[in-house]
Amino acid sequence: MKLLYVLSLSLFSAVSFAQNTPVTTTALFEGEPYLAVNPANSQQLTAAWMSPKLGQNVVIKTSTSANGGTTWSTPISLLHEVSGNTSADVSLQYDSNGDLFVCYIDYNNSTFAMGQIMVRKSTNNGTSWGTSAEAISIVDCPNKLCVDRPWMTIDRSGGINDGTIYVTSMNANQPSLITAPYNPYVAVSTNGGISFAAPRFLDTLGYYAGSSITQPMPSPTVDADGTFYAAYPSYDVGQSPFAHIYLAESTTAGAAVNHSNAYTVLIPGSSNTFAKKGSLLIADPSAAKHLAMLFVGDPNGDGGDILFIETFDAVTWSTPMQLNADPTGKLQDLVWANFNEDGDLAVTWRDRRNASTSGYQTETEIYGTIRFKDSTNFQPNFAISSQQVSHDPILEGSGNDFMNVQFVGDTLYAIWGDVRTGTLNIFINRMNVANGTSSISEVIKEDRNLLIYPNPATDEITIAHFDDYQNLKLLDSQGKLLNSINTSTLNVSNLPAGNYFIQFSVNGKNFTSSFIKSQK
Repeated sequence: MKLLYVLSLSLFSAVSFAQNTPVTTTALFEGEPYLAVNPANSQQLTAAWMSPKLGQNVVIKTSTSANGGTTWSTPISLLHEVSGNTSADVSLQYDSNGDLFVCYIDYNNSTFAMGQIMVRKSTNNGTSWGTSAEAISIVDCPNKLCVDRPWMTIDRSGGINDGTIYVTSMNANQPSLITAPYNPYVAVSTNGGISFAAPRFLDTLGYYAGSSITQPMPSPTVDADGTFYAAYPSYDVGQSPFAHIYLAESTTAGAAVNHSNAYTVLIPGSSNTFAKKGSLLIADPSAAKHLAMLFVGDPNGDGGDILFIETFDAVTWSTPMQLNADPTGKLQDLVWANFNEDGDLAVTWRDRRNASTSGYQTETEIYGTIRFKDSTNFQPNFAISSQQVSHDPILEGSGNDFMNVQFVGDTLYAIWGDVRTGTLNIFINRMNVANGTSSISEVIKEDRNLLIYPNPATDEITIAHFDDYQNLKLLDSQGKLLNSINTSTLNVSNLPAGNYFIQFSVNGKNFTSSFIKSQK
């Protein structure tokens, strides 16, 4: 019985590392933001996020700031590869030449007949984007749909592989279309993103992800000497009675990959189905082989805490350390982190220590902590988001919140989505960690989105804060007017399955939001 309990605990813990952002039913909102800071000019920022666009389903939008995030340019949209596609899961990174790259999914979310992970390059800090290059396609992995939750990392070491672009992915959450075993994947470009070699498995014999974790999300990084690493979860009783986080390592731009065990999972994972639990691997740009991993575990039985492990030789890892210093037994999730160029470390997460109740569905704030390179201790936790935000049902959908952190010199840039304005919008805090000063601004003030739930819906939808909007109209996916909306609850049971838009006005300006009508 004891062995059975350990097996069950290990499996549960491993499943908790999968990022809760399936490629199947992308929720429609202004969300999942990512941020890049120009290493040559920290005032130059670029943000990217998912956004509904009339007649184009969900697109990736980008905006730039030349003053450290105080004001932002008019968002631009990245065109779909094929009309009718939708986009999701964006990330950004500069290379050592100062060129900026964006990575995202573009796919058909109805039939899954096509889908690709695309990469584009900008030579002007995100003001415009070049043509797309396909990194990974569902054609590359029959019966696997290996295009979910791509992450991109770029070698900026100045070594022989400088400029190499790595894109990792996992299987989509489509159990009727995907057969086990499940795998993490990587595709590599050695010509500056012009083209990518065919993707390969990141797991291998003795280090398989297995058939129990349906979405073994890899988290990639490149260290100071140009070594590529990716951490991914595994549970395969043929290999071990325990769940693990394995580390894939390559010094040859992905041509050969070695494996090791980074962490044997003995601490239970969060049991909360809504919590965002994805793990994160990061590398110290000032010291080769210094890696850190952040994840959500539940050592105290309160739903989830922010845990940290690290290695200074890419072999021996520390025991987990809890970073959220709250004794109240509240659920913490949505962890992100970044080293600055000096090796100082910033960690941020979504925090509920001051919430009125326990669990996921309560008030939240964004908190963080700093550890300076010359110290072994983390600084006291501090608030980043400036105010407590009430929970909203939109945050319960797949991926409907996200954050990203960049740490440059003494400045910490944290970007996230919350509903303080009555809709899910994107905010950024620029904080000087040396003197504690900070400023928060809204990234997309001219874009507004309704809170529509449930989303997807089968019978009816509810529009939150209905009285705050005017001239609401229901449109089909091509923008054809179906009828006016005069009540906060709308019966959609007779609509064909597909994407729909609600047009509305705020202070005389027109906006659109979207929802998915599902089959019953």
